[in-house]
Amino acid sequence: MTEHQPQLTSAEIACIWAAYMNDSMSKIVLSYFLKDVEDQEIRSIIQYAFDLSSTHIEKLTQIFQKEKLPLPTGFTSEDVNMNAPRLYTDTFMFEYIGHISRAGLLAYGGFIAMSARKDIRAYFIEGLTEVTNLYDTGADVSLSKGLFVRPPYIAFSTKTDFVDSKKYLSGLNPFTKKRPLNAVEISHLHMNTQTNVIGGSLALSFAQISPRENVQKWMLRGKDITKKHVQIFTKALIDNDLKPPLSSKAAITDSTTPPFSDKLTLFLMGLLSSIGVGNYATAAAASQRSDLAMNYERLSIEIGQYAKDGADIMIKNEWLEQPPGTMDKEHLARNKNQNS
Repeated sequence: MTEHQPQLTSAEIACIWAAYMNDSMSKIVLSYFLKDVEDQEIRSIIQYAFDLSSTHIEKLTQIFQKEKLPLPTGFTSEDVNMNAPRLYTDTFMFEYIGHISRAGLLAYGGFIAMSARKDIRAYFIEGLTEVTNLYDTGADVSLSKGLFVRPPYIAFSTKTDFVDSKKYLSGLNPFTKKRPLNAVEISHLHMNTQTNVIGGSLALSFAQISPRENVQKWMLRGKDITKKHVQIFTKALIDNDLKPPLSSKAAITDSTTPPFSDKLTLFLMGLLSSIGVGNYATAAAASQRSDLAMNYERLSIEIGQYAKDGADIMIKNEWLEQPPGTMDKEHLARNKNQNS
């Protein structure tokens, strides 16, 4: 008995399209990293990530062709200048891999949850296993090199306790003392500080290499936004006598020769912005102190506006690739006689 293979749903098309775009971008960035990386342990992690992206593109291409879907343009060798001098230190490249692999863990979980067809779920389940191994291996190397930035340690109660007052949820009144942060809130403040640090460094590096003034300004604006957000999150930790996460030896060089196209850098910053909004939404839902939730919500709006302005630049330059969508049936009906 032959099993019926239904056509892809809109969610499955969206997932494989997003996965192709992300992997094609990652392959380009990682190929440039491999050119300059010197530390052999870090090189092995970058090489593994590059090989994953290359394999994913091959498998996704087969799916697109089998389903007779147009293959995305994504990113190609035209989006990288392999002759450009080194822009990042080994440690920065390594921290970038850690950041992207953490984002991949969340993305693949979401792709699996949105997919109905067995073969599509199997692809993303395999991808989740691979990115989990990438993160796990990278974490081991990071720990061995003393680069892993751990969340703060806290003194915790040895007894189970329950909230006994609505004041536990308060925090907006500036004239009342805020309760101490709980472990859940600390973890999100720590993570969002880290992601903003790496995002701000990337934005600064992209401003440094871009030949376009409007792109430079947009990137520097992104750097300023991340700096402000880091200050807000670290203040909440410091006010609770907790040490904020500090960046390690990650750095960018003084090269101004662009290794990447503006199309790629704008896409990457847009992707990081969308990840940031998702992180903030999760943090807002998990944070029981109202001032923290309010901060995440208002800062999400700022990121959303920033991402929109970046998309406007991409549209103006015809760089923004459109995801697959439904046909405009009303337009089709109105123009059917003209096409006959």
